[in-house]
Amino acid sequence: MAWGRAAAGSAAGAAVAVPHGGSRRVRGRSPAQLAWARFRRDRAAVAALALIGLITLFAVLAPLWARWSGHPYGATFPETGLDANGQPRGPGAEFWLGADQLGRDVFVRAAYGARISLLVGVLAALLASLAGTFAGMLAGYVGGVLDTLLARLMDMTLALPYLLVAITLATTFQISSVGASLTMTVLVIAFFSFAAFGRVIRGQVLSLRRAEFIEAARSLGASDARIMIVDVLPNLAAQITVLTSLLVPASIVFEATLSFLGVGVRPPMPSWGSMLGEGGEVFQTAWWLLAVPGVLLLLTTLSFNLVGEGVRDALDPRAERSPVRRGELRR
Repeated sequence: MAWGRAAAGSAAGAAVAVPHGGSRRVRGRSPAQLAWARFRRDRAAVAALALIGLITLFAVLAPLWARWSGHPYGATFPETGLDANGQPRGPGAEFWLGADQLGRDVFVRAAYGARISLLVGVLAALLASLAGTFAGMLAGYVGGVLDTLLARLMDMTLALPYLLVAITLATTFQISSVGASLTMTVLVIAFFSFAAFGRVIRGQVLSLRRAEFIEAARSLGASDARIMIVDVLPNLAAQITVLTSLLVPASIVFEATLSFLGVGVRPPMPSWGSMLGEGGEVFQTAWWLLAVPGVLLLLTTLSFNLVGEGVRDALDPRAERSPVRRGELRR
């Protein structure tokens, strides 16, 4: 059944009766309102969404943190950031989350690293969703030789060792600028993520293309392009939204892995992955160098996963069939 029709039926079935002056007033709710009502009841997802907002604010205000502390993310302060033995100083009044082995402010670098992680994660997830949706819709709806070619292309992409390819690209092109390395990182992550996305969309389109409303549109003379855009794509909105939300944390971890290996975003721009790699050298004497980026990476990916699961449950129209959920929606 098409998601749009199922959700519309759910909206009709979720009318709320409100007594008013001895009469009963029926108030219907749209699929979006029903989805939001389900999402709000998921306390873990709501708390994770709030945490994502705080991390995003932390990243947006990174230049302000640098200005307030007087510590630009690439500046070194060996006099105050290192002790007499040349070891990094721990958290204190001047360095809120400590300093690294070069005397740089970990708090400021973590804020700038959040900007990189969120930017790469969101951009890569959006590009992968666009490419995966396009390839999956073409393969599933057109079928035939095109389906075979696109399906094999996606299989080949999933079989490639992405870390070796990323290292090869970085070595071949000798990318040294921050902007170029950031662009390459986003493209590499999107390329290796679109295949799994496209396979799921292809399976959904295969089940939709023989639906009755698709046959009706075809019998009325609608072109294949119009059917895919007007009839098929809206019924994939729930799947696309859920897959994209779950792809963001995977992209963040992907970027952290590349930066940890030295083939991601180039210095001097900090990244959580590069901070983990640098902190591993002195973690026995400076635990905060691993704890700060590690905890931020864990909280960010966990929050996005919880939000993705909450969105998936909220957009599932079959949840309306449960008598318990119907009773909760009417309260």
